[in-house]
Amino acid sequence: KQWYQRRVAITAGDHVPYSNRAACYTKLMEFGLAMQDCDKCIELNPMFVKGYLRKAAVLKIDKPQEAKAVYEKALEIDPNNAEAKQGIHHCSQSLRNLKPEDRAKLAMNDPEIQQILQDPSMQVILEQMQKDPAAAQEHLKNADVRDKFMKLVESGVVQVR
Repeated sequence: KQWYQRRVAITAGDHVPYSNRAACYTKLMEFGLAMQDCDKCIELNPMFVKGYLRKAAVLKIDKPQEAKAVYEKALEIDPNNAEAKQGIHHCSQSLRNLKPEDRAKLAMNDPEIQQILQDPSMQVILEQMQKDPAAAQEHLKNADVRDKFMKLVESGVVQVR
């Protein structure tokens, strides 16, 4: 830990020591400090995938939905990254294992979910889908509506029978 602190001080502006110190903090279970270093690493080099992977590893402990979003960001940078793909799978499993009410409660803290639910057109579409299954099929032909609807289903806010 002390070695990394000296390294960070010596190489100001370099993202790698922050990434390495974040790994050290994670092993020491000092997750707040690890997150700070991950954020600094990403700030210094937003294209450094390992910064996102380390951040997601910390988040998946108690915030699997946020971790999944960070793993997805890592895949945007490196679409073939196996660790990011595995992390998304693990987070999805963790979210599926939650009780439906806990999963929905967690989802309501997600800004993207809030935005979807506050969108007046999505409110109308969801209401129509609830009343008329044929309308649901028609609306789901629209890729944007389908993506938003699937996000709501995956989060547990909307349940399909």
